Amino acid sequence: MAKTLYRNGAVYSAADPFATAMVVDGDTISWLGGEDAAQRHAESVDQVIDLRGGLVTPAFVESHTHLAALGRTLAGSDLSSASSASSLLSLVATQGQKSTKIVLAQGWDNSDWAQQDLPSEHDLTSAADGRAYYLSRRDVHSALVNQELLDFLGLGYLKPGLVSGNDHDEVRLALAKAQKADQAFQRLALEHYASRGFATVVEMAAPQLEGRAALDQLLAKDQPNMPKVYAFWGELVNDEDAAEELIASFPTGRVLGLGGDLKVDGSLGSHTAYLREDYSDRPGERGTLYLSKEEIAAHIIACSNRGIQASFHVIGDGALDEVLDGFDLAADQIGISKVQMGRHRLEHVEMVDEATRTRLLKYAITVSMQPVFDSAWGGSNGMYVQRLGDRAALMNNLSAMLSAGVPLVLGSDAPVTEVDGWEVVRAAMNMSNEQARISARAAFLAQTRSTYRAMGEMNPLAGQLAIGAQATFAVWTASELAVQTPDVRISSWSTDARAGTPMLPVVDEEIPQCLRTVRAGITIFDNLEQAD
Repeated sequence: MAKTLYRNGAVYSAADPFATAMVVDGDTISWLGGEDAAQRHAESVDQVIDLRGGLVTPAFVESHTHLAALGRTLAGSDLSSASSASSLLSLVATQGQKSTKIVLAQGWDNSDWAQQDLPSEHDLTSAADGRAYYLSRRDVHSALVNQELLDFLGLGYLKPGLVSGNDHDEVRLALAKAQKADQAFQRLALEHYASRGFATVVEMAAPQLEGRAALDQLLAKDQPNMPKVYAFWGELVNDEDAAEELIASFPTGRVLGLGGDLKVDGSLGSHTAYLREDYSDRPGERGTLYLSKEEIAAHIIACSNRGIQASFHVIGDGALDEVLDGFDLAADQIGISKVQMGRHRLEHVEMVDEATRTRLLKYAITVSMQPVFDSAWGGSNGMYVQRLGDRAALMNNLSAMLSAGVPLVLGSDAPVTEVDGWEVVRAAMNMSNEQARISARAAFLAQTRSTYRAMGEMNPLAGQLAIGAQATFAVWTASELAVQTPDVRISSWSTDARAGTPMLPVVDEEIPQCLRTVRAGITIFDNLEQAD
């Protein structure tokens, strides 16, 4: 492999905050430094890349994604622009023209429509030209289906219309079995990740999502010219032999653990997140609890005893109580240290109070959160307030997690929110609750170094630009760099590199554009030569 000098830019490196240049020798970073020394290195390399003021950072790591679903959205099966029942019908009609048997589309969200009523099954079937349809809500925890789909799947005993909870899971599982695993959508999603500066992604797979065949296809071969793919498999186990056998059925090292989208509850948008108290807009309802503390404990014990990472999808505070009660039961049986050594994690974890954070810390649980959820549904008029009232103000408190010492990673849950690491940074700095905000650096680390640690990566240099580290990085446009903090009591940012802290792009208005993504020395996306 060639030896390349990148120079005349800014290099985000804690090892050398003043670096403007970097040498990549094969798959390894061999030198960092300033322009004077870079000139000497220019004589001994195979290629010199003029960054023209661009920024080099470690490549992003996506901690929570759904690749095939994202690929379908990118290919046009996107209903997120629907702003009313009539506009949803128009989008479905467009999708129907492109479909042969089933109209599969996703992304509608009526929580911000002026009139939140959904179209009737009759009108949707007409828009779909009589075809079967599955139209998932943005959170993918409920969907609109018609009788034609239910009959095709052999689920004629279910009621058509809006399905959620166990009925929705039954439909999803049947769809996964009926569909061919579509490699084209997975590839499209991976190419999109590469174009956004990501070199590693963690797929959240489960039987009721794309199914086992899709995951087997995704992991069949590592493609060096694409982002590296790891996965969680969301299947419940109740004994350690079953856990070990299940993990062993996947390619070695590619499935990080059993869980991820192993659901304890659903979502707030679909009224299936399990709450301690009733939904504000549906008195008498508290959501759906899919797993008991006993089932959760059995899964944790089975995984812990075999050194397997367990993970659960949990959103509501009632569901989180059930999960942590499960951890208590597991610790009573196998000891707290055994549980802690499992490096278990929880996905989403949106409703957490101080006492619950203490319990998370007790078991060394990593939380995987999505700040752009707050951008989409937070604020005084957002969906969270509709569902929870005053309780919404305390949601998604990233700052409190970090202050308590709870390990934190950030991601997108694509296609629920878009693939954009810098948008995640911006959202984390601008949470609707000012006390929940974190610095740009903390949000960036939670998508690079911290994510590798949560994955169990033993290389201490993973997610960093340092001499001897793997050459996995991205090059960005960046009009302004700064050390940024969300704390309104102190200076919002500093543009002085003498502070000794590496600087990141200011993302208040302009989001950096990716010019090149490199994974282990191999360029997996390149638009650098076309830069002005």
